[in-house]
Amino acid sequence: MLAQLDLLGLASRDEATLQCLTDDALRTSEIEGERLDEDAVRSSFARRLGVEVARPRSAPRSVDGLVEVLLDALWKCRDPLTEERLFGWHGALFPTGYSGLGRIEAGCWRTAKTGPMRVVSGPHGRQRTHFEAPPADRMKREMAAFLDWFNGDASMDPVVRSGIAHLWFVTVHPFADGNGRIARAIGDLMLARVDGQQGRFYSVSSQIAAERADYYDMLERTQKGTLDVTAWVAWYIGCVSRAVTRGLASAKGVSARAGFWARHAGIPLNERQTKVLRRFLLGFEGDLTATKWAKLAKCSPDTALRDLNDLIGKGILRKSASGGRSTKYELAE
Repeated sequence: MLAQLDLLGLASRDEATLQCLTDDALRTSEIEGERLDEDAVRSSFARRLGVEVARPRSAPRSVDGLVEVLLDALWKCRDPLTEERLFGWHGALFPTGYSGLGRIEAGCWRTAKTGPMRVVSGPHGRQRTHFEAPPADRMKREMAAFLDWFNGDASMDPVVRSGIAHLWFVTVHPFADGNGRIARAIGDLMLARVDGQQGRFYSVSSQIAAERADYYDMLERTQKGTLDVTAWVAWYIGCVSRAVTRGLASAKGVSARAGFWARHAGIPLNERQTKVLRRFLLGFEGDLTATKWAKLAKCSPDTALRDLNDLIGKGILRKSASGGRSTKYELAE
């Protein structure tokens, strides 16, 4: 995957990083049942990466906070993981001191006020407890042991260490909320040490989101089992491997888009055409039609048709052979 990306220019590598980090933030929040605005997340990353985007959007403080956490884990992966650093991450995730409508203690270990920390499912009155974390009065001692291990002997394979760190942190569950997102960031921090890259080109969080049922099942079985975590580590390594495979496919997509723009560099395009072609090349649901063009470009149907016919004349698009009520367009290549 890295060899594929080495063939690209800096701009294409930045695009690959932006795409991967955006997906990472969206999916790590989605696992926790929170859906973020994709354009806001992408714009927040783009500002920090120095990358221009077609539709910049302002992001709420919580989104900016998540972006800061993910970039801190990536860019400062060699720095020690400390209590202060984790408190900063947690405070960034909950800048208002609220999780949804509930008040939480941000930037500190959970306390007895939070009550027992349980993972439950099912309707009220018939809930099933999947896991209960250690009590709050053990948090300082448990986390001191975790941080000593994480920052200590580095002879263990980093991918194995990443998997154990993820499991260990989410099992202690030291915060009132946000434990899953921080556990995945910690795992990514260790993986970033392996890559030795300033960019991120594959997303373990996206892969976990795609395998969410297996993820929670493996967590529950491990947390209720013995201290032998081999099965969990084996599953995690497989998950990382599948994430890299998806990253390779994404890198090839970035390469293909870079090739497209290089081949058509000398063809004059208006702002609408550039904007919609970028969206089209990234892939969106459904077919490209004049109606969709007008919606994406925020123009009239007549202007959309002129744009499309102009691109056909320039050999960039052609009418699709597939039938239907509306004319569909595809790349001429």
